[in-house]
Amino acid sequence: QLQLVESGGGTVQPGGSLRLSCAASGPSVDHYDIGWFRQAPGKEREVVSCIKSADGTTYYADSVKGRFSISRDNAINTVYLQMNSLKLDDTAVYECAAAELCGRTGFYAVDYRGKGTLVTVSS
Repeated sequence: QLQLVESGGGTVQPGGSLRLSCAASGPSVDHYDIGWFRQAPGKEREVVSCIKSADGTTYYADSVKGRFSISRDNAINTVYLQMNSLKLDDTAVYECAAAELCGRTGFYAVDYRGKGTLVTVSS
């Protein structure tokens, strides 16, 4: 059973930055591609970004391209989501997930999810 623990959420002003971390533990961690979903109040969950375990290939939703950056430290099984130029619309619970595939068009076959961390962008 894979465990995913998110950290780094908080409250920030528009234009500010936050870095989220997702620490993964359990068997065959390296087998999984890791990514982030978010869900804002009253909205559907959406894929934000993901990164392939094998070669570091990344995917970003159009809404965050150029502002967010995902990276992975395989030595400590941790994935980071650097979020810059945050907007009010980025307010959401951000959830880390482990899946079978991070591809050019999205993040598929999710097997495990974390509990989430709240990001609030507010002036």
